[in-house]
Parts: sequence; structure tokens; C-alpha cells
Amino acid sequence: MISRRHREPLTVWAPAASRVDLVLGDSSIPMTRGRDAWWVPASDSLNVGSETDYGFLIDGEGPFPDPRSLRQPEGVHGLSRTYDPATYRWKDSAWSGRQLAGGVIYEMHVGTFTPDGTLDSAIDRLDHLVELGVDFVEVLPVNGFNGTHNWGYDGVLWYTVSENYGGPAAYQRFVDACHAAGLGVIQDVVYNHLGPSGNYLPKFGPYLTDGPGNTWGSSVNLDGEHSDQVRNYILENALMWLDEYHVDGLRLDAVHALVDSRATHLLEEMATEVAALSAAVRRPLTLIAESDLNDPTLITPREANGYGLDGQWSDDFHHAVHVALSRETTGYYADFEPLSALAKVLTRGFFHDGTFSSFRGRIHGRAIDTERMPAWRLVVANQNHDQIGNRATGDRLSASLDSGQLAIAAALTLTSPFTPMLFMGEEWGAKTPWQFFTSHPEPELGKATAEGRIAEFERMGWDPNVVPDPQEPSTFANSKLNWDELQDVDSARLLDWYRELTALRRSRPDLLDPRFGATSVEFDEDERWLVLRRGSVAIVINFDEQEHTVSAPVGAELLSFASDGDAVRDRREGIIQLAPHSVLIAELTD
Repeated sequence: MISRRHREPLTVWAPAASRVDLVLGDSSIPMTRGRDAWWVPASDSLNVGSETDYGFLIDGEGPFPDPRSLRQPEGVHGLSRTYDPATYRWKDSAWSGRQLAGGVIYEMHVGTFTPDGTLDSAIDRLDHLVELGVDFVEVLPVNGFNGTHNWGYDGVLWYTVSENYGGPAAYQRFVDACHAAGLGVIQDVVYNHLGPSGNYLPKFGPYLTDGPGNTWGSSVNLDGEHSDQVRNYILENALMWLDEYHVDGLRLDAVHALVDSRATHLLEEMATEVAALSAAVRRPLTLIAESDLNDPTLITPREANGYGLDGQWSDDFHHAVHVALSRETTGYYADFEPLSALAKVLTRGFFHDGTFSSFRGRIHGRAIDTERMPAWRLVVANQNHDQIGNRATGDRLSASLDSGQLAIAAALTLTSPFTPMLFMGEEWGAKTPWQFFTSHPEPELGKATAEGRIAEFERMGWDPNVVPDPQEPSTFANSKLNWDELQDVDSARLLDWYRELTALRRSRPDLLDPRFGATSVEFDEDERWLVLRRGSVAIVINFDEQEHTVSAPVGAELLSFASDGDAVRDRREGIIQLAPHSVLIAELTD
């Protein structure tokens, strides 16, 4: 297993520096260059307490925060503060973890989940998640970013927990509380780029590369000179969350942007390290990748020459469900217009699996071996932070769909053979948008961010005039969940539907069967109905605004939902008359 350098906060890797000094209060202490360009204090009699502020001077410039800083009480430009995670007294000794297979994930942004936007205030809402029936809380990035609020993907100090959320001690309390409630924690981490403000890593060493960059700037140096230490920096961070903070899994942001030409890809190396740690701590540890490549190599076991990750997001599922319900066909939605696209995703996992993508203008994706790959390795959602927040106004499905359509989206997600993920608030049809928000203190950076957002939407055909300014405080405030909405009758009805779906999913083994071959689909393109068969259970859906007769050999009703009135308007032998925008879940009789 790799070295755990982050346990030694007063050492630093700086291969290009001629001189490094440790700053402690008003003192400046020379450091000595040691093995592999790791610098250590020249004095061995330092008086360093549990909350000591420190930083590093690099060739007289600085002081800069520690790249492995665990606390930044004065923000990403300030000094680091020592923190020992081992001082926390954990109460989760009986926690045995959660496996991804069979689980339901709930995606949450700490800053907008509650009015206070802190980890401690999020603890007060865990009972809601338990009653909802989820198994994992996936937390959007919490590491150090500049400003007071952010999605988290502009982080620059990967080892910290933002003080805006309560810092590392609050994070440990949150994980402990989740485990006490029976919930696993998946932490979203970003290893493909660093944010534009407060990134001092290049002062210390070649963390970034001069080679091809990505959408967000310079790529991380994974395969160039000195990249061994850069890779260790990432791997140590991954192990820190899983070991010292007792996290149960990591969601790896945009792994397609990891430029790595080595024989052993960083993701494979990470999977190996995490598997070793899982054996040591004797609980499941999960790695889930977000990837734009539609490449099953990520989730193919290492024994079969894959990377060995546990799961990956499937945006194709989202696109197919979104288009089936909204009929929106601009930009990357264009290829998903027919219901056959949804049918293919439900039975094959990916829609683009070596097919032409009109949005990309080329062939895209690779087919999944559905005979061998379990479907639970694909994490699917009808809404998530990206697909809502990267729309022009951050509008949720609830802004344009009625309750029956929202219920259909939930049924498809929670009865599919995949691992379902819900986005905070969707369970009651939250009316609040979730918009892209930033708080860059630098005016020029704020202006560039706002202009960049408008340019991004050109290919989707969205009106740039309606795009909210990410820097406006109201953009952040408007994105906070309004928990008072739960008092609304329609919201309460939809929430009950979600709870019933998760309970049904747990009680029916057919709905947890991960074999692609155990799922089949029938549909009518003109009348816009679809029947999803999961073993002995049928999910019968009417996407249309008109009633339709569907031929389906179903018996006892398990659940049903319609925008208005009963979902089933008439029933005869093998024939179901379905209301507009409705879904019926029933026993199959054949």
C-alpha cells in the first residue's frame, strides 16, 4: 500500500525549489531537502499543537497553504491549520458498510440541502432519507474552494473540508450520524482539474501538465516527469476519505478528463489500493466513475483486463427518460427522440454503444457484454446536479412536467435493473431550481464565469438571456431546498409514491435482479406506451396525453399513479386502459 504522507503535515514535496521555509506564527524555520524532494523542518524541537497555523515559503515567495492541508480556517489563500482526524471518537464500530448492488443513492449538495447549508444541519434531515428508503448519501465535493458558496467542482485543496460546511470535525460527525441511521456515505471527488482561484500547487511542483488540457483548464500530471508523486497525492487523498473519515465510497468526477498514458491507468491503480483497504477494514468500499465515454472497460474487473471500478454513471438513461417525458430534442437530446431509445437503454445499458452521435458528429461508445456484466454497475438518474444545474435556468423536471410524468420518471429509475440515484428534492417534486452558482471574490473571474456559461448553452439552443448570473447571491439562495413544500398535498402524494417504490424494490427480488436478460421491453411508438418486464413484475406506462389501451397480461396491482384520478380506467382479460401520464406496476400472469 502507498505511503500516507498526509499524516505528516509539516513536510512538503517541492522538487523544483531551491529553498523551502516553514512558517509557524511569526517564525520562519528553514527546511531540509530529503528523499524524493520531500522537505522536512531542519529543527527537530518544534512545538506544534493540535491547532497550529502554518504555511510554506517557496524560494522566498508565500507563505502558501500546505497542499495536504486538512483545515483552512481563513480560506484557500490563508495559512493551513493542523488537524488530527484520529482525535475524533467514532461511534460506528458496529457499521459493516453497504454494497452498491441493490442500493439506492441520494445525491446531496450540503450548501443547498438545508437553509443553514452545513453538515450539522444536514444531520437533522437524515430521518427523511431513512423514511425515503435510500441506502447511500452521495455528497457533492466538500473540499476547499474560494468564496462562500460553490458547487464544489472548483476545489483547490483536496484534503480539506470547507469551513463553510463546518470543517473536518463536522464532516466526521455527519458520516458518523449517517452510519447510525443505516446510511452509507459516498463522497464526490474531483481529480481531473483544479479551480481557478487559490490553486498554489504549481508553486510546489509539477502537479499540472503543459500538455493537452481539458474543458476546465490544465490537466493533472499523471504520466509526465515527477508524476509518481502527483499520483500518490491523489491516491492518498482517496484512501484518506475511505479510511480516516470512514466514507463508504467515492464518486470520481469526469474520469474521461484524466489524461494518463501509463501502462497501468490511475483508475486501475486506485481500484487496487481501495480493494486492499477494503480487505483491511473489512467493509465494502465503492468506486463510481462519471464518464462521458460509454466505455465498459471502467467497470470490467481487473481480472478481465478492465479497471475494476464498481460502477459508472449512465447519462444515456437520463437522456432517454428526459426525452420520453419532455419531448425536448435539442442538442444532445436529439438522438433519444424515439421510445426505442429508452427501450434500448433499459435492456442494453447504453444507447450509444458504437453508434453515431449527432451531437458529437462521430461514432460514440462501446457495447456492454450483457451476458456477463451485472446491470447494477450502471448508476442511473432521471435528474442529477449536472443535468439540472447545467440547464440554462437550472429548471428541474417539476418545472415542466405534471405529477403523473414525475411519477413515471421515478418508476423507471427505481424499477430499472440499474443502481438508482435520486437528486435532493426530486422525491417531492421540489419547485426550487438548482442553478449554477459561484462566489469568486475576483471580479474578473466572476465575469469570465458568467460569460462562459452563456457560451456553453449555444449548442443546446437555449436562450442566453434567461441564464442567471452565477455570481449573484440570489442564484445561490434560489437553489436552496424549500422544505415547507412538503406540506403541499401534491408534494406529499409524490413523496409517498417514492417511498412506496423503494419499499417495493426491496421486497421484490425480481426488481433487484441484475441480469440484463431478466429485463424485457415492449412499446408502441405512435401511442407512446411502454411495458417494462422485470421477472414476474410489469411496469406499464402511458407517456401520452390521451388514454390508451395496452395489451399486457397483468394480474394483481402492486402500485399505480396518474396525474388525475385512477391510473387504470378499465381492465379486461389481458387488456389495460391507462389514464394519460400514468403508470401501473402489477404482477405478470404469464
